[in-house]
Amino acid sequence: MRSRLIAAGVACLALTACGSSGSDEKPDAEKPASSSEEASTPRPEVIAFGKPATTTGDEGAGVLEITPTNVVFTATDGISDAKYGMFAVITTKSRAMTGAAAEQTAPISNGGWEWIASDGQTISTLDGEATSVTIDRYNNAGPVEPGTYQLGLEVFDLTPKQARGGTLIYRDGDNMAHKWKMPSKDTGPDVTGLKRELR
Repeated sequence: MRSRLIAAGVACLALTACGSSGSDEKPDAEKPASSSEEASTPRPEVIAFGKPATTTGDEGAGVLEITPTNVVFTATDGISDAKYGMFAVITTKSRAMTGAAAEQTAPISNGGWEWIASDGQTISTLDGEATSVTIDRYNNAGPVEPGTYQLGLEVFDLTPKQARGGTLIYRDGDNMAHKWKMPSKDTGPDVTGLKRELR
């Protein structure tokens, strides 16, 4: 009788040990994400004005490296006055980075450029009198062919308050938002020439 009790006790202990072997494992929902999983999750990042961003071309075709190069704040371009008080005139450089031609997205396809003011308001390049500002040197459009680059112009019609810094956003062909921290004063290597064009 005693030997049977001992045998039963040993069996019980063995079952308990087996049952507890996985007790330290957390359910999948409770497990912390691994570093590799965290690294694969895209995180929005605001980069400094003048730094390039690698973007997907319109409709997912090709790759463009886009850099905002200059910004000038002015109440007029010499012909038209800003409706809301201040134009932010921004020049860009777009370089094709692969063997395929690539083109920037446009507002009509929910892409293109926007200015986010410090209070959170979104301003389009179509607002106010922004579309009336043109500069021949920065008027390139269409696909950027492999091995070449284009100079472009993005203009925003802002209130003086909105022009005191903000965030420039470009939404590419993968609907990824690329963001630059905007200065509140004229900035860039060709500011003098740009001002001359705007007289």
